[in-house]
Amino acid sequence: MHPRDQTIFALSSGRPPTAIALVRVSGPQAKKIVTALAGKLPSPRMATRALLRDVGQRPIDDAVVLWFPGPASATGEDVAEFHVHGGRAVLAALFTALSGFEDVRPAEPGEFTRRAFENGKLDLTEAEGLDDLIHADTDRQRRQALRQLKGLLGDRARDWRARIIEASALIEAGIDFSDEGDVPAELIAPALAKVKALLTEIEEVLAGQGRSERLRDGLVVAIAGPPNVGKSTLMNQLARREVAIVSPHAGTTRDVIEVQLDLDGYPVTVIDTAGIRETDDPVEQEGVRRARARAADADLVLWLADSSRVETQGEGTAPVWLVRNKIDLDAAGRPLGESAEGRVFQISASRGDGVPELIAALVGFAQRTFGGTEGGLISRTRQRKLLQETAASLQRCIEVIGEGEELTAEELRAAAQSLGRLLGRVDVEDILDVIFREFCVGK
Repeated sequence: MHPRDQTIFALSSGRPPTAIALVRVSGPQAKKIVTALAGKLPSPRMATRALLRDVGQRPIDDAVVLWFPGPASATGEDVAEFHVHGGRAVLAALFTALSGFEDVRPAEPGEFTRRAFENGKLDLTEAEGLDDLIHADTDRQRRQALRQLKGLLGDRARDWRARIIEASALIEAGIDFSDEGDVPAELIAPALAKVKALLTEIEEVLAGQGRSERLRDGLVVAIAGPPNVGKSTLMNQLARREVAIVSPHAGTTRDVIEVQLDLDGYPVTVIDTAGIRETDDPVEQEGVRRARARAADADLVLWLADSSRVETQGEGTAPVWLVRNKIDLDAAGRPLGESAEGRVFQISASRGDGVPELIAALVGFAQRTFGGTEGGLISRTRQRKLLQETAASLQRCIEVIGEGEELTAEELRAAAQSLGRLLGRVDVEDILDVIFREFCVGK
């Protein structure tokens, strides 16, 4: 039997022990399984309490059972859900009972969602939105993923593809009636108008500068500077917990330390790096090398310095903000230096002075970087690449219109195919495994 024809099961809730655990079953044997374990088939989509028993009629657990006959289910197949007590022994007994049925096996990561995709319950952009929703860490990421799951891009892509097919039908008709005098010209003109309007729409979407894609990964802010200027203390202030070791001895931080922050809904990764200085210690040398590399890849560098060392050292092309620390120890009020952007902050990382103002500036930087992502359609590089291919085909269609209807029709077919691949309906078998194996088991 082909794996897609087998019935699958998995734990779809958190790792045990938990108060309640959800075990999901999907496939042709789901009806037989729920009837055998619960003693009867519950009414569709109605929670039913039942004492689950294995094939030997030994009790497993007092549970709540739900039955979703296909195709009106999440996967499009027959689906059963068992809501049991979340102890490890209960789950082990239930899994043993499920494995005893013929052609029933544990699900692979993302297999439930893949079956939903294959059965037309959602397209590939919606599946990607579901994956993003599962992994969303901030509210803005959640809202963007939910828009994708609800078909924000998929609906537009289906509309674009339908309009391309309409234009293609006109061109094909022009080819079929090429011996009818003025008929081809009368058909090509409206087709060309449709193509131009569609190209303008897609180019406007592509002009979003990749901000929606960036929101998935977030910003990277590196805290850099000489040793013993308070980088780890500032990291702890931003994280509001002790994530880095603070010591009066220079060179305490040897490796790169990362912490994920939610700044007004924007995902930000803050990196605490080793103090940058010349050293003979091979371990510290490696820490300095890694610090320079991460600072070069960051979106923003906070160069931390005290009153005696206010110069900045930018790594890469990222903007550098000068953050003068230990102002509580500098009663002389020494003059400040300048950073690459002219942004200078005075803080006391140990007391927290000036840190709220620095955080507010980081939020503003994130807002400027991400811009208006609320209406962004594209959330993944794959989506942008296929839309770029679509736009390129439409542009070539316009350029070759005078060279023959056949060339124009071929470019329109290429554009429609790119949108079909975006939705996951054409020639995407090679990427499905990559996408769905990123899901967690049971989803």
